[in-house]
Formats: sequence, C-alpha cells, structure tokens
Amino acid sequence: MAEEIQKENKMGYMPIPKLLFTMSIPMVISMLVQALYNVVDSAFVAKLNENALTAVSMAFPVQNLMIAVSVGTGVGINALLSRSLGEKQFEQANLAARNGLFLGIASYLVFAVLGLIGSRQFYLVQTDDPQLVLYGSQYVFVVTVFSFGLFLAVISERLLQSTGLTIYNMYTQGVGAVINIILDPILIFGLFGFPRLEVVGAAVATVVGQICGMLLGVFFNARKNKEININMKNFRPDRRTIKRIYQVGIPSIIMQSIGSVMVFGINKILMMFTSTAVSVFGVYFKLQSFIFMPVFGLNNGMVPIIAYNYGARNKKRIMQTAWLSIAAAVAIMLAGLGIFHVFTAQLLGIFEASEAMLEIGVPALRIISLSFVFAGFGIVVGSVFQALGNGVYSLSVSVARQLVVILPVAYVFARLMGLSAVWWAFPISEIVAVSMSGLLFRKIYRNKIQPLGEPAAEE
Repeated sequence: MAEEIQKENKMGYMPIPKLLFTMSIPMVISMLVQALYNVVDSAFVAKLNENALTAVSMAFPVQNLMIAVSVGTGVGINALLSRSLGEKQFEQANLAARNGLFLGIASYLVFAVLGLIGSRQFYLVQTDDPQLVLYGSQYVFVVTVFSFGLFLAVISERLLQSTGLTIYNMYTQGVGAVINIILDPILIFGLFGFPRLEVVGAAVATVVGQICGMLLGVFFNARKNKEININMKNFRPDRRTIKRIYQVGIPSIIMQSIGSVMVFGINKILMMFTSTAVSVFGVYFKLQSFIFMPVFGLNNGMVPIIAYNYGARNKKRIMQTAWLSIAAAVAIMLAGLGIFHVFTAQLLGIFEASEAMLEIGVPALRIISLSFVFAGFGIVVGSVFQALGNGVYSLSVSVARQLVVILPVAYVFARLMGLSAVWWAFPISEIVAVSMSGLLFRKIYRNKIQPLGEPAAEE
C-alpha cells in the first residue's frame, strides 16, 4: 500500500488541509508579489502627472483581455491535464501540455497584430485629450506587441499547477515582478544613464518582467516537471485535444473578458463626469488586487486538486477542498474590507492623490469594497465549476454580474443620482452573483459530485 501511495500523485492521498496549504501558499505569495508590482507600476506613473495615471488605467481592458485569453486557456489545460493524470491517461496529459503551449503562441500572434493596428484607435473612441491618447497608445502598443512573455509564462505556470508543482510558480512570478519593480523607476525617469521613457518605460518594464518569468517557467517544466513531456519536436496540433481544452477554456475566457467590457463601459460612464473618476477607478483595481490575488492564488492551488479527485471519483476530497477554500477566501475578503475602510486616504495617497481625487476616491473605495463580503464565495465556487468541466456556470454568473447588472445599474444611477451613486452598482451586482452561485453549486453537487459516492478504499 505504501508503495502504491508513493507512485500516486500527492493530490490523491495527502490530507486536504496540508495539500491545499502547500499548493496554494506559493501561489498566494507569487500573486501578492504580482499585486505589488501592479501598484508600484501605477504609483511611479502617477508621479509624472494624473493624465499618465489615467492613460495607464484606461489600458486595463486590453491587458485584462490578454490575461483572460491566457488564463482561460490555462484553465482548460489545467482541468484536462489534471483529470487525465487522475485517470492515469498519461499520453493525453502530454497532448494537453503540448497543445497548450501551441495555443499560447497562437494567442500571442493575434494580440500582436491587434496592437500594431489598433492601439491608437482604442483611445480615440474613449477620449479626445491628445496627451491621454499619446500616453495610452504608446503603452498599449508595447504591452501587446511584446506580449509573448505573458502568454507563455501563464501557460507554463498552469502546467506546473496541474501536476502540483506550484512552488516553482512562486519563483517565476516573483522574479518577473521584482525585475519589473526594479526597472520601473529606471526606465520611467531615466536613471543610471538610461533614457527617460515615461509611460513607455512602464510598459517596457512590464514586458521584460513577463519574458523573464516565461523563460523560468519553460525551464522548470522541461527540467522539473516529470509527469509531463513538453518536447515539441515533430509536434502537430491535435484537434480533439484543443477542443477539450476550449470546452472549459472558452467559457473562462469569455467570463474574464467580460471584465474588460465592464471596465470599458464604466470608464465611459465615469468620463461623463471627470477623468479623475477614471483614475480613481483604475487605482481601485490596482489596490483590490492585494485582496483578490491571494484568493486567486488559493484557487490556483484548489483547481487541480478538485479536477484530479474528480477524475479519481473521490467525492469526500472534492468537498473538503471546496469548503476549506471557501472559508479561507471569505476570511481574506473580510480582512480586505477592513483595510479599505480604515486606511482609505492612505491607500489613495500612494498614487499622489490630489484633493479632487481624494474627494471622489474615499467614498468610492469604501462603497465598492462592500462587495468583498460576497465576492470570496463567488470566486471559489466559480473555480469549482471550472474544475468540474462546467465553465458555462461560471460564465452565466459573470455575465449576470458584470453585464446584466453592473453596467445598467451604474448608468441609471449616474443619470438619476450622479457620480457618487455609480459605485453602489458593485455591491448590488455581487449580491446577485452570490445568489446565483449558491443555486448553481447545489445543482452541480447533485448532478456531478453526489453520484461519485465514496472512494473504494479510504486513505
């Protein structure tokens, strides 16, 4: 028996609290480092002027769309690869890994072309301020045309997650983030003999960090990840494998892409009042990443555990993982709510907030952060849906929250009650989302988890 356990992946036998902790903590740390460099990036840009901060904030939908495609594809790879390992289908796991790398390269090429031809137009449809257009189009051009580091870094990280090697993601993301943080002031302000690149410098620092993370990720998969083989020699795309990846991945891509549509729409609503409100909204997204990133790190550790044990038909381990993850996520979100309410002005001060920005930003951050109370449950349950191959459930909740509810409510409140009311659309939409998530969780439990029964032998 001991010999069998040694041969089995740890996701099938290690006690769930210890397993979730060991797989998630490296990801939580790396995600926090990622959040740190997002904040540092904007904090340095804000020292140029408020327009520079606004321009970078307005680039969020484009960057979020790239992340949506890369992470969504990674979710599909993760679910298929982990399930294949749980079912002992090792050749299918290799096909998932190799086709995943291929899809990462293909996705990059699409965004590189879009960046070449559409960076300036993206800003012109939002504003006629020449400085905003100049800053923004330069920034978006760099982060799209050189985004191969982002796509391949994310895919490499997902391959490591799928086999339980999340500790290496702490190194890949950490090194990329630290390099970005170091390069930001050097390239933005022209220190140590480097040219002063301003907003372009922030973009260059970002892509250089991503490329470094990519190189480390590929190295770790090639040398340390013994459960898969990513040798691309004589590779041919496998249509069936790609289809299975996107069955889970496309709903996830669409779900996260909706965030880009939501931010673009909210920015348009806020521009009806003042560009300072757009800066506040951008700052909120940078700051909330410190609260949400640890939960996403927790999810990244949770998804392969649930997918593996679903393949192994172990209901008990699936439910233990889900409930423990929900409890941890809710605790993190409550801590975040307290921070946003107690230290609101200090958080805005990181970004050189003017009096006008503080006047708008303090009530805005306090109101939006009320949504944290509900978001922890929804985020984890959405990832459970994806791990079990029901990405469409996550998509349904995301569409309801970010399109059906938040944009119409924000627009109506803006028209009827002014800027200060727009922020209430966020907690309202989260209440709708958590209600839907609870109902769908009950349904997936009855249809997919409950029929699994108990494992044939207890650990």
